[in-house]
Amino acid sequence: MSATSDLTLNRARLADGRLVSIDISGGRIAALRPAGDPVRRGRELDLGGQLVLPGLTDGHVHLDKTLLAMPWRPHCSAPSIRARIEDEKAHRRANPASLVERGAEKLLETALRLGTTSLRTHVDIDEVSKLDTLKEVLELRERWADRVQIQIVAFPQSGVVTCPVAAGYLEEALRMGADFIGGLDPVGIDGDQKGQLDVIFGLAERYGRGLDIHMHDGGEIGLAEIDDIVARTRAAGLEGRTTISHAFALADADPARLDATAKGLREAKVSILSSVPGGDRCPPIPKLRELGVDVFFGSDNIRDCWNPSSVIGMVDRAMLASYRFGLRRDEDIAALLDHVTTIPAQVAGLGEGGVEVGARADLIAFDAAHPPQIIVERQLPNIVIAKGAIMHS
Repeated sequence: MSATSDLTLNRARLADGRLVSIDISGGRIAALRPAGDPVRRGRELDLGGQLVLPGLTDGHVHLDKTLLAMPWRPHCSAPSIRARIEDEKAHRRANPASLVERGAEKLLETALRLGTTSLRTHVDIDEVSKLDTLKEVLELRERWADRVQIQIVAFPQSGVVTCPVAAGYLEEALRMGADFIGGLDPVGIDGDQKGQLDVIFGLAERYGRGLDIHMHDGGEIGLAEIDDIVARTRAAGLEGRTTISHAFALADADPARLDATAKGLREAKVSILSSVPGGDRCPPIPKLRELGVDVFFGSDNIRDCWNPSSVIGMVDRAMLASYRFGLRRDEDIAALLDHVTTIPAQVAGLGEGGVEVGARADLIAFDAAHPPQIIVERQLPNIVIAKGAIMHS
């Protein structure tokens, strides 16, 4: 790794095809100039026409859950969300380990190498983890601040109503520095939609924070929960600050119901986070985009008690979406990059979203002439720059 305070990226190709020189100073983009202009100062790196994008965003990851640095653990498939929760808690009790020992930093290092320079992580808050893991994640965020921008969600994995200590811990987590309050299947986990949502929306209003609510509940139950979240978001003045992660119920909605639900999401500026899952639970992402709903992507579980998958890079995540929805036209494939750049920047405050003067210099360069080529070929970035420092080249 080498760092520099003043750097010019010459002959950098932007997504719109322009060849430019990008001046970086003090960790930010200082200027975009015609390619070939004399270098004004500092170090020059000639990209030779490589395509430059802003650093990518992973909108949903669980740094506290990964076992990436641990010996292989055969995946124990559980029959329900609640069973998976209990399996994970039993594993944690039997195998206490720090975040570093479990692999949180290994995950961050791999994600950065693959072009991720900003992410949102959920941190379990329950009777097992209490606030101990949150303390570790807060320290991790501080250590990595110059490399990866990290948002933290205080996540009540075991429920709010059914886990008596959760509400108090969640409030303390916000005082400690968590950026968002989380929630999880108000009916499926707590069996009390009003009870859970009263607590988490109350905390969001009291502390001026946004929400990120995991929604696995399907069918009309899940759609009704989404409607309630939309209504509460508008009533609390939290437009643009609420995310529903997964939102599996949207995959169950008929066209008329989907149109109505999308209208509510759009008007309340409630965003949807999807990991583009397999099976029949993936929301109809292209249709939601057409209906004006903001969707951004995340990796979710990375080799943990929930999922043995290790699809870490956001280029691969976009490829999964391209494959799943049968996208073939250049413009449709290229648009998937919006879900890991511009959209999370606009709706979640994650990453810079564009290559613009004044933005933090989180930049990645690919050996590609056109944006869809990156996804089709599942390219690794040749160069990764974070806050003006070259991380990988």
